[in-house]
Amino acid sequence: MIDAQHIRKSFGALEVLKDVSLQVRPSEVVAIIGSSGSGKSTLLRCLNHLETVNGGSITIEGQTLVSSDDAGHAHYPSDKEVKAICSKMGMVFQQFNLFPHMTVIQNIIEAPMTVKKMRKEQILPLAHELLAKVGLAEKHDFYPSQLSGGQKQRVAIARALAMQPDIMLFDEPTSALDPELTGEVLKTMQKLAEDNMTMVVVTHEMGFAREVADKVYFMDGGVMVEGGEAKAFFDNPQHPRTKAFLSNMLK
Repeated sequence: MIDAQHIRKSFGALEVLKDVSLQVRPSEVVAIIGSSGSGKSTLLRCLNHLETVNGGSITIEGQTLVSSDDAGHAHYPSDKEVKAICSKMGMVFQQFNLFPHMTVIQNIIEAPMTVKKMRKEQILPLAHELLAKVGLAEKHDFYPSQLSGGQKQRVAIARALAMQPDIMLFDEPTSALDPELTGEVLKTMQKLAEDNMTMVVVTHEMGFAREVADKVYFMDGGVMVEGGEAKAFFDNPQHPRTKAFLSNMLK
């Protein structure tokens, strides 16, 4: 589903991603962990073209999002092709970014109507189905200001799913939530995993990574230090930096 190879990304003189590679197979849940500033979120943003890479290649479901020439310089296809490839992915951010002047249901149907040119009557049944899926069926006429942080994030998940993506990307979706609200969002994500949604999750939630992810990758200083099957990764980490990180996080 995703094949990213030798990704390099710099912001000016700061090299944020240094030859990073990642593969995600259909229906896999891949967790990316690491300290703040390790490059996790930047990698995620490169996968769906919120950031452009300086070098490397990214293929999404067999379609080339970016490739590099012999000199190592990155090249993207046309904007139309990029949009078509990126439409296969939905993304949920740390902040919910809901439209405050729209109800929950309006937030969910806006993108399909605007981007996919779907009629309201076409998307409404799916929107209500998705709200029920995230446990918020009764909140369809509420405004974001009437919801808790956890509820807002679950609406954001439903909104991303309304575009019917093949892959879901999550960028630390619980980091802005109080601990007591984190569980409800993680349960929603676990349900998606059980429904075989392909997911890439940048997270600090070690319990989620251990219990739900198929594979776990650890990043440090812009480098993919170590990765593998979740159980083996947590039970028997190989790299000293990985061991130190897990020792600190699992206290």
